[in-house]
Amino acid sequence: MLSRRLVELFRWVDPGPGSSHLVSDLSGWWRDPEVLAGVGPALAGLFPAARPTVVIAPEVTGLLLGPLVAVAAGAGFLPAYKDGGERRRVGPMRWAETPPDYRGRQLRIGVDARRLGPGDRVLLADDWVATGAQLDALHRLVRDSGAEFVGTAALVATCPAPVAERLRLRALLTGEQLP
Repeated sequence: MLSRRLVELFRWVDPGPGSSHLVSDLSGWWRDPEVLAGVGPALAGLFPAARPTVVIAPEVTGLLLGPLVAVAAGAGFLPAYKDGGERRRVGPMRWAETPPDYRGRQLRIGVDARRLGPGDRVLLADDWVATGAQLDALHRLVRDSGAEFVGTAALVATCPAPVAERLRLRALLTGEQLP
């Protein structure tokens, strides 16, 4: 079972002196071929009747996870980029500001404005939802583009219940299930 394998391969890492908290290490998930083959179908399967036309996922991990979900859902993929990164964007972007994230940062996150519009049915995907800040911003982008928001699929959800409800979040694991 995929959820069991995700738990087995997960670990917390102490980043060293000066750090106030442990950091999640998801690298075991991406190294395991069974997990890599299973996460896309498992996340798409959380919304079996949604029929998305596009999956949107935020960089960095979303650039790996999003296409896996999109292929399994029979949809296209649209990456969401953080402003200020090294990737050069060509063409018009649609931007939204995030509320403070788990580190207290506010970011701008955006998608190619030419690739999202009325008629699209959007499924958001992410590896871990702690505050939902980036996904809240993406949800606003979807709404403002005239596209239909169908929900959010995640590997792990540790966010408060009101955030999960607002994002129509379904996840394979909760924080309590991790070691």
